[in-house]
Order: sequence, then C-alpha cells, then structure tokens
Amino acid sequence: MVTGVFEVGSRICVVSYCPFRGLKGTVKQVHAITAPDDEEPFCFYYIEFEASLIKEPVWFQNHEVEALSSFASLVHS
Repeated sequence: MVTGVFEVGSRICVVSYCPFRGLKGTVKQVHAITAPDDEEPFCFYYIEFEASLIKEPVWFQNHEVEALSSFASLVHS
C-alpha cells in the first residue's frame, strides 16, 4: 500500500472493495487528522471522478485510494 499524504490536484485511483473501485479522479480537498509524531496523519480525500456517471465528488479514507501512477504499475506487473 502506498503511504503518505496526497496534495490537492493529485490524480488517484480508488482501490478499496466498494462500488467505486477502479475509478480514477483528482483530489479536490484534503482533511487530515493529526497523529502522534511517530505516525502518519489520518486523511480523508474529496475526489472528483473522471469519465464517470458520478457527477458529485466523494470522500474517501487514505487507505481507500492510491496514486494513479502506483495503481498503473500494479496493474501492469
């Protein structure tokens, strides 16, 4: 799993097992909950989908999305 915090404008792919799995989009907002110094922050991402019937952005937890470039490398491996 890819770790770290994505910035607004990052391109991502939904990787969780949900109806949105495989959809690609762009991060429009980030909401981070601070964590102790030895842990990464817990983040929520407001994702606007590309080429989808879903017109409204949707919130996802940090473990439900990956950077689009990382997802592509997993698919082609």
